[in-house]
Amino acid sequence: MSALLEVNGISKSFDGFKAINNLSFSINEVELRAVIGPNGAGKTTFMDIVTGKTRPDEGEVRFGETGKSLLKMNEAQIAREGIGRKFQRPTVFEDQSVADNLIMALKADRSPFSVLGWRPSGESAARVADLAAEVGLSDAVDRKAGELSHGQKQWLEIGMLLASAPRLLLVDEPAAGMTLAEREQTTSLLCRLAETRAVVVVEHDMDFVRRLNCKVTVLHQGSVLAEGSLDHVTRNPDVIDVYLGR
Repeated sequence: MSALLEVNGISKSFDGFKAINNLSFSINEVELRAVIGPNGAGKTTFMDIVTGKTRPDEGEVRFGETGKSLLKMNEAQIAREGIGRKFQRPTVFEDQSVADNLIMALKADRSPFSVLGWRPSGESAARVADLAAEVGLSDAVDRKAGELSHGQKQWLEIGMLLASAPRLLLVDEPAAGMTLAEREQTTSLLCRLAETRAVVVVEHDMDFVRRLNCKVTVLHQGSVLAEGSLDHVTRNPDVIDVYLGR
Protein backbone atom coordinates (compact mmCIF):
# COMPACT_ATOMS: atom_id res chain seq x y z
CA MET A 1 0.00 0.00 0.00
CA SER A 2 1.35 3.43 -0.91
CA ALA A 3 2.12 6.03 1.73
CA LEU A 4 -0.32 8.90 2.19
CA LEU A 5 1.97 10.93 4.46
CA GLU A 6 5.75 10.82 4.32
CA VAL A 7 7.88 12.66 6.84
CA ASN A 8 11.54 12.69 5.79
CA GLY A 9 14.39 13.90 7.97
CA ILE A 10 12.57 16.78 9.64
CA SER A 11 14.19 18.68 12.50
CA LYS A 12 12.93 21.60 14.57
CA SER A 13 14.62 23.53 17.37
CA PHE A 14 13.10 26.03 19.77
CA ASP A 15 15.65 28.26 21.54
CA GLY A 16 18.31 25.58 21.23
CA PHE A 17 16.04 22.72 22.31
CA LYS A 18 15.68 20.14 19.53
CA ALA A 19 11.99 19.21 19.65
CA ILE A 20 12.21 17.14 16.44
CA ASN A 21 15.49 15.50 15.48
CA ASN A 22 15.81 13.98 11.98
CA LEU A 23 12.34 12.41 12.22
CA SER A 24 11.28 10.08 9.40
CA PHE A 25 8.24 7.82 9.09
CA SER A 26 5.24 7.26 6.88
CA ILE A 27 1.49 6.64 7.22
CA ASN A 28 -0.47 4.52 4.74
CA GLU A 29 -3.63 5.68 2.95
CA VAL A 30 -5.85 3.44 5.08
CA GLU A 31 -4.36 2.86 8.51
CA LEU A 32 -4.80 3.34 12.25
CA ARG A 33 -1.55 4.38 13.91
CA ALA A 34 -0.81 5.25 17.53
CA VAL A 35 2.03 7.65 18.35
CA ILE A 36 3.29 7.43 21.93
CA GLY A 37 6.27 8.70 23.89
CA PRO A 38 7.22 10.60 27.04
CA ASN A 39 6.48 14.31 27.50
CA GLY A 40 8.79 16.34 25.29
CA ALA A 41 9.22 13.49 22.79
CA GLY A 42 8.01 15.70 19.94
CA LYS A 43 4.47 14.37 19.46
CA THR A 44 2.75 17.76 19.43
CA THR A 45 5.47 19.41 17.35
CA PHE A 46 5.12 16.60 14.79
CA MET A 47 1.38 17.37 14.49
CA ASP A 48 2.09 21.11 14.35
CA ILE A 49 4.47 20.58 11.43
CA VAL A 50 2.11 18.30 9.48
CA THR A 51 -0.77 20.79 9.85
CA GLY A 52 1.32 23.85 8.96
CA LYS A 53 1.27 25.49 12.39
CA THR A 54 5.06 25.13 12.69
CA ARG A 55 7.75 25.08 9.99
CA PRO A 56 10.62 22.59 10.39
CA ASP A 57 14.22 23.80 10.14
CA GLU A 58 14.97 21.05 7.64
CA GLY A 59 13.48 17.97 5.99
CA GLU A 60 10.32 17.45 3.97
CA VAL A 61 6.70 16.44 4.50
CA ARG A 62 4.85 14.98 1.51
CA PHE A 63 1.18 14.09 1.16
CA GLY A 64 -1.00 12.22 -1.33
CA GLU A 65 -0.31 10.15 -4.43
CA THR A 66 1.71 12.90 -6.10
CA GLY A 67 3.76 13.63 -2.98
CA LYS A 68 2.79 17.28 -2.64
CA SER A 69 5.01 19.23 -0.26
CA LEU A 70 2.99 20.36 2.77
CA LEU A 71 5.79 22.77 3.65
CA LYS A 72 4.78 24.97 0.72
CA MET A 73 1.22 25.33 2.05
CA ASN A 74 -0.38 27.31 4.87
CA GLU A 75 -2.71 25.81 7.49
CA ALA A 76 -5.89 26.45 5.48
CA GLN A 77 -4.43 24.93 2.32
CA ILE A 78 -3.29 21.83 4.24
CA ALA A 79 -6.80 21.42 5.71
CA ARG A 80 -8.29 21.66 2.22
CA GLU A 81 -5.77 19.08 1.02
CA GLY A 82 -7.50 16.63 3.39
CA ILE A 83 -5.76 16.76 6.79
CA GLY A 84 -7.94 17.24 9.87
CA ARG A 85 -6.68 17.72 13.43
CA LYS A 86 -8.55 17.12 16.63
CA PHE A 87 -7.03 18.83 19.66
CA GLN A 88 -7.16 17.39 23.18
CA ARG A 89 -9.75 19.88 24.43
CA PRO A 90 -12.92 19.82 22.32
CA THR A 91 -13.70 23.14 20.60
CA VAL A 92 -17.39 23.11 19.77
CA PHE A 93 -19.94 25.93 19.73
CA GLU A 94 -21.57 25.29 23.12
CA ASP A 95 -24.65 27.48 22.57
CA GLN A 96 -25.47 25.83 19.23
CA SER A 97 -27.14 22.48 18.69
CA VAL A 98 -25.24 19.41 17.56
CA ALA A 99 -26.88 19.78 14.13
CA ASP A 100 -25.87 23.46 13.88
CA ASN A 101 -22.28 22.63 14.79
CA LEU A 102 -22.18 20.06 12.00
CA ILE A 103 -23.85 22.47 9.54
CA MET A 104 -21.21 25.11 10.32
CA ALA A 105 -18.50 22.51 9.68
CA LEU A 106 -20.09 21.76 6.28
CA LYS A 107 -20.17 25.49 5.46
CA ALA A 108 -16.50 25.85 6.29
CA ASP A 109 -15.74 23.78 3.24
CA ARG A 110 -17.10 26.42 0.83
CA SER A 111 -15.74 29.58 -0.75
CA PRO A 112 -16.39 32.93 1.01
CA PHE A 113 -19.04 33.98 -1.53
CA SER A 114 -21.09 30.81 -1.25
CA VAL A 115 -20.89 30.94 2.56
CA LEU A 116 -22.46 34.42 2.53
CA GLY A 117 -25.48 33.19 0.62
CA TRP A 118 -25.54 29.70 2.10
CA ARG A 119 -28.87 28.14 3.16
CA PRO A 120 -29.35 24.64 4.54
CA SER A 121 -30.53 22.24 1.82
CA GLY A 122 -32.06 18.78 1.88
CA GLU A 123 -28.65 17.48 0.88
CA SER A 124 -26.88 19.17 3.79
CA ALA A 125 -29.57 17.97 6.24
CA ALA A 126 -28.98 14.40 5.05
CA ARG A 127 -25.22 14.88 5.40
CA VAL A 128 -25.65 16.18 8.95
CA ALA A 129 -27.77 13.13 9.82
CA ASP A 130 -25.09 10.86 8.35
CA LEU A 131 -22.31 12.59 10.28
CA ALA A 132 -24.28 12.44 13.54
CA ALA A 133 -24.90 8.73 13.00
CA GLU A 134 -21.25 8.10 12.17
CA VAL A 135 -20.08 9.53 15.51
CA GLY A 136 -22.94 8.09 17.57
CA LEU A 137 -24.89 11.31 18.16
CA SER A 138 -28.10 10.61 16.22
CA ASP A 139 -30.15 10.88 19.43
CA ALA A 140 -28.57 14.23 20.35
CA VAL A 141 -28.81 16.30 17.13
CA ASP A 142 -31.22 18.84 18.66
CA ARG A 143 -29.37 19.18 21.97
CA LYS A 144 -27.06 22.11 22.65
CA ALA A 145 -23.42 21.10 22.43
CA GLY A 146 -22.86 22.57 25.90
CA GLU A 147 -25.21 19.96 27.39
CA LEU A 148 -23.22 17.03 26.04
CA SER A 149 -20.87 14.92 28.13
CA HIS A 150 -17.13 15.36 27.63
CA GLY A 151 -16.98 12.24 25.48
CA GLN A 152 -19.92 13.33 23.32
CA LYS A 153 -18.24 16.71 22.71
CA GLN A 154 -15.16 14.85 21.52
CA TRP A 155 -17.30 12.82 19.10
CA LEU A 156 -19.05 15.96 17.87
CA GLU A 157 -15.69 17.57 17.10
CA ILE A 158 -14.63 14.44 15.20
CA GLY A 159 -17.94 14.69 13.28
CA MET A 160 -17.16 18.33 12.45
CA LEU A 161 -13.77 17.28 11.07
CA LEU A 162 -15.40 14.50 9.04
CA ALA A 163 -17.66 17.11 7.38
CA SER A 164 -14.76 18.05 5.10
CA ALA A 165 -14.04 14.37 4.27
CA PRO A 166 -10.39 14.33 5.43
CA ARG A 167 -8.03 11.64 4.18
CA LEU A 168 -5.86 11.93 7.31
CA LEU A 169 -7.15 12.54 10.83
CA LEU A 170 -4.72 13.54 13.60
CA VAL A 171 -6.36 12.93 16.97
CA ASP A 172 -4.73 14.18 20.20
CA GLU A 173 -5.39 12.16 23.37
CA PRO A 174 -9.01 11.28 22.63
CA ALA A 175 -9.43 9.12 25.74
CA ALA A 176 -8.51 11.82 28.27
CA GLY A 177 -11.32 12.51 30.73
CA MET A 178 -13.70 9.90 29.29
CA THR A 179 -15.76 7.34 31.15
CA LEU A 180 -15.03 3.67 30.48
CA ALA A 181 -18.12 3.35 28.27
CA GLU A 182 -17.11 6.46 26.30
CA ARG A 183 -13.59 5.11 25.86
CA GLU A 184 -14.96 1.88 24.42
CA GLN A 185 -17.19 3.79 22.03
CA THR A 186 -14.28 6.02 21.02
CA THR A 187 -12.13 2.95 20.32
CA SER A 188 -14.85 1.56 18.04
CA LEU A 189 -15.28 4.93 16.30
CA LEU A 190 -11.57 5.40 15.57
CA CYS A 191 -11.17 1.80 14.35
CA ARG A 192 -14.18 2.23 12.06
CA LEU A 193 -12.91 5.56 10.67
CA ALA A 194 -9.54 3.96 9.92
CA GLU A 195 -11.23 1.47 7.57
CA THR A 196 -11.54 4.20 4.92
CA ARG A 197 -8.79 6.74 5.74
CA ALA A 198 -5.63 7.26 7.77
CA VAL A 199 -6.12 7.97 11.48
CA VAL A 200 -3.16 8.89 13.72
CA VAL A 201 -3.85 8.85 17.46
CA VAL A 202 -1.40 10.58 19.81
CA GLU A 203 -2.00 9.09 23.24
CA HIS A 204 -0.44 8.68 26.70
CA ASP A 205 -2.85 6.04 27.93
CA MET A 206 -1.31 2.63 27.21
CA ASP A 207 -4.53 0.77 28.01
CA PHE A 208 -6.35 2.81 25.37
CA VAL A 209 -3.54 2.21 22.85
CA ARG A 210 -3.83 -1.54 23.53
CA ARG A 211 -7.55 -1.39 22.75
CA LEU A 212 -6.79 0.25 19.38
CA ASN A 213 -4.78 -2.86 18.44
CA CYS A 214 -2.75 -1.07 15.76
CA LYS A 215 0.82 -0.29 14.74
CA VAL A 216 2.58 1.95 17.27
CA THR A 217 5.34 4.52 16.68
CA VAL A 218 7.33 5.46 19.79
CA LEU A 219 8.95 8.91 19.73
CA HIS A 220 11.83 9.92 21.99
CA GLN A 221 13.81 13.17 21.84
CA GLY A 222 12.19 14.03 18.52
CA SER A 223 12.89 10.86 16.55
CA VAL A 224 11.50 7.34 16.17
CA LEU A 225 12.75 5.05 18.95
CA ALA A 226 10.74 1.96 18.00
CA GLU A 227 7.88 0.89 15.76
CA GLY A 228 5.59 -2.13 15.55
CA SER A 229 2.80 -3.74 17.54
CA LEU A 230 2.32 -2.55 21.14
CA ASP A 231 3.63 -5.87 22.45
CA HIS A 232 6.71 -5.53 20.23
CA VAL A 233 7.56 -1.96 21.27
CA THR A 234 6.85 -2.49 24.97
CA ARG A 235 9.39 -5.33 25.01
CA ASN A 236 12.05 -3.05 23.52
CA PRO A 237 14.66 -2.33 26.25
CA ASP A 238 15.12 1.28 25.06
CA VAL A 239 11.37 1.93 25.26
CA ILE A 240 11.28 0.42 28.75
CA ASP A 241 14.16 2.67 29.81
CA VAL A 242 12.91 5.99 28.48
CA TYR A 243 9.15 5.61 28.68
CA LEU A 244 7.72 2.67 30.58
CA GLY A 245 10.24 2.45 33.41
CA ARG A 246 11.63 -0.79 34.72
